[in-house]
Amino acid sequence: MQNLSGRVAVITGAASGIGLAVARLCAEEGMRVVLADIEQAALDSVVGEFRENGHDVIGVQVDVSKYADVERMAHETLAAFGKVHFLFNNAGVSSGSTVWETTLEDWDWVMGVNVMGVIHGIKAFTPIMLAQDEEAHIVNTASIAGLIAGPSMGAYRVSKHAVVAISETLYLELDQNGSKIGVSVLCPAWVKTRIFESERNRPKDKDISTTTDPLIAAQLESSQQAVLHDSISPEELAEHVLDAIKADRFYILTHPKYTGAIAYRMRDILNGDNPRNLMTNS
Repeated sequence: MQNLSGRVAVITGAASGIGLAVARLCAEEGMRVVLADIEQAALDSVVGEFRENGHDVIGVQVDVSKYADVERMAHETLAAFGKVHFLFNNAGVSSGSTVWETTLEDWDWVMGVNVMGVIHGIKAFTPIMLAQDEEAHIVNTASIAGLIAGPSMGAYRVSKHAVVAISETLYLELDQNGSKIGVSVLCPAWVKTRIFESERNRPKDKDISTTTDPLIAAQLESSQQAVLHDSISPEELAEHVLDAIKADRFYILTHPKYTGAIAYRMRDILNGDNPRNLMTNS
């Protein structure tokens, strides 16, 4: 999809971080944009910013873990703009702790947003794109954690592996049917976002996950420091996303230092070797 001007983009998690950076770039390309986020105040502020800059946008408050919300967003998109050409299933959350210490509530929360949010977006918008029979593109946000192994943040890692598999399956199904819809999966490493502040959007009445494992606690702290000191900006990442749409590239790998780790994991699988912590062997 080379020419984005005049086309319609739907972006979840659009009020901050990666979603906001991609939304700004889409607007600069001349796209009409649906900004979706669970945080109403942040969303209102962003919508105001875009309109002040002369961009054609609407804001929709959405909890992507609820299909009724996503389906409503699809209806509002068609009511405002008539079509949709780019769907960015980007909203995501994170939870720490070991696999066994992660609360069932946190498993439900992380999987509900990170996995079901992507599924809901695909379910609501793909039939619209197919019926249009025009060039379109879907990008799902996974993570480098969806391609390699490491301790800590188990629920997050599981969810991102699922997003990679969903995306690969969707790509093959659409390609097999000769569809004009492209698919990409975004697999970045550290990005300067508020992913470690996901608790701000966590349901307040659920048990939070904590860890008693000092190694896991240290690894979580190291990850947070990496976001601060060893990460790329959302704006740089946004360039990768739009480049992939225009080039019809499926895997969006934004951190070259981790490509070796992906190769190590594939080699370990083929050799029948036990998993290793590849986050420290990049």
